[in-house]
Amino acid sequence: MNILRNEQAYSNGGGVFSLQIHRPGLIDGIFEKEDHAFGPLSRIDHAKIGKGTMIRMHEHINDEILSYMWQGEMLHEDSSGLKETCSSTKLMIMGAGRSFFHEESTPTGPVEMLQVFIRPSEKDFEPRVQFAEMKLPEVSDWRLIAGPTEAKAPLEIRQQIIVYDVHGKIDEAFTLPIVAGYTPWLYVMDGEIMAHGESLYKGDAISGTAEELTTIQITKDSTVVLFLVDLKAPMTLAGNFSGVKRF
Repeated sequence: MNILRNEQAYSNGGGVFSLQIHRPGLIDGIFEKEDHAFGPLSRIDHAKIGKGTMIRMHEHINDEILSYMWQGEMLHEDSSGLKETCSSTKLMIMGAGRSFFHEESTPTGPVEMLQVFIRPSEKDFEPRVQFAEMKLPEVSDWRLIAGPTEAKAPLEIRQQIIVYDVHGKIDEAFTLPIVAGYTPWLYVMDGEIMAHGESLYKGDAISGTAEELTTIQITKDSTVVLFLVDLKAPMTLAGNFSGVKRF
């Protein structure tokens, strides 16, 4: 069982725009290795963005990017002319493919979110952006967010990664979904949990085999994001963000 603590993340920015940049592959503690991704799960930016911030038009190439909104609303505009608002119940995936330009802004209030950079299965896909409205379950349970075609998730990822979240209350326990051939990588977006006898706090992550990491116990109201990853999936390193092996 491996744990990556929040203090091991790379910090960037400050004030109205700050990032905690997590390289998921460092969860094994081997910082000197060549590639810091966890299979095709390359990078997770935990972002805090103040009201009125504009991240101007910029290009992505060969990145699959999940915008996981936890708090607030973010306005997305892109080179196709699309203009759409993301929130905790309306999430987005950008598939940059060969080239895609977009900008983000927070006109209505502050935002806290994850931006997840995934290496697609191959380079130069057709660019696309997807939005999906996803209500929270009335009873606390895992919410399927994104995955490959066969996962039949609201958002499609062109890679063998399946994403869930759960919004749990204190003393609740949850059994992790299992998919044959996929390895769990679990992130505490907010709150505090117990997993495999370890206390995990906001910004911490834990991973192990599906047989080791089976359940979590909520010790403080929490939001948890679960990535199930096929570590042997084919992938391209052509992404201008996801393809970076190490900083």
